[in-house]
Amino acid sequence: METELIRIGQGEECLAWEEEALRRAGEIIKGGGLVAFPTETVYGLGGDALNGESSRKIYAAKGRPSDNPLIVHISRLEDMGRIVERIPGEAVKLAESFWPGPLTMILPKSREVPYETTGGLDTVAVRMPSHPVARRLIAYSGGYVAAPSANASGRPSPTIAAHVIEDMSGRIDMIVDGGEVGIGLESTIVDLTVSPPQILRPGYITEELLKGVLGQVETDRAILQTDSGQAPRAPGMKYRHYAPRGELAIVEGGREQVTAWINRQVQADHAAGWKTGIITTREQQGLYRADVVKCVGSRQDEEGIARNLYLVLREFDQEKVDRIYSEGFGDGKLGSAIMNRLLKAAGHRIVSVQYPIKSEI
Repeated sequence: METELIRIGQGEECLAWEEEALRRAGEIIKGGGLVAFPTETVYGLGGDALNGESSRKIYAAKGRPSDNPLIVHISRLEDMGRIVERIPGEAVKLAESFWPGPLTMILPKSREVPYETTGGLDTVAVRMPSHPVARRLIAYSGGYVAAPSANASGRPSPTIAAHVIEDMSGRIDMIVDGGEVGIGLESTIVDLTVSPPQILRPGYITEELLKGVLGQVETDRAILQTDSGQAPRAPGMKYRHYAPRGELAIVEGGREQVTAWINRQVQADHAAGWKTGIITTREQQGLYRADVVKCVGSRQDEEGIARNLYLVLREFDQEKVDRIYSEGFGDGKLGSAIMNRLLKAAGHRIVSVQYPIKSEI
């Protein structure tokens, strides 16, 4: 398959030829094809959410397990009623507060949504992105676009079109290049089928923000634990995700202890012939002696760290790094979201260098 690439501006208004290109992309999705496109979080791989065959194509293009649910993207709040069995008051409050934006809600699905889209579940994940290109494309596609991240399954999610081309060229019909995304981490997922509502994937919309609207909200502690054998309740819960090809471990503890432990391990890896890499922050960047040291930004700028994380993981692949060590990022507003993605990428390999040293690597 030859994949067409089109480049679209990121503004609210499109040039006439850009608008026509988006209409054509919408027709591809209506006809059962696949189109990758930018959202404010990461690039998505879009197909017709109400067409089971389209969802099967998404799974095949990504190499994604078919029990891993897809998120249905809409462009208008009124379109939600067609794909959910009922819209609870909590969903209305969240939509009024955070849509369009990086929040996904899980609700009981209607009969219109095929099980191929929901991973066999009786619930559906729904979100309304804020990216203007995504909103127009969804409208041209018929209003309901199933779109996981536009990467090969397990690899870091794409934040620029070049990442999508790397993984999806020749597998899908079209890639819409809308430039670099703004957030860089996937949407927050909150399950509204349980009481109190439960966060199944942390993201830019934090637990504190959700509590400000709903009152009581809990976070599913399983998101920070080793994968279980249970079917995932939401995208990204069960399988290893976001992973570079090299072996990644997260090192937690005091800053001096973390730096010293990583440098000792890098020295041992060099002696064994491994190429090493480190994910660090501006505050500690000059303290490491690995082959490749990648700075994701300052600890004072969590949004920058979130935006750079997947880009850095992909760069390690380009430089063929064998073993990667990352500092932990558990603090701050986005700390849980960043750590959730790192834990998935590392396959939950964690080293604690608090005394006494406890290793789970």
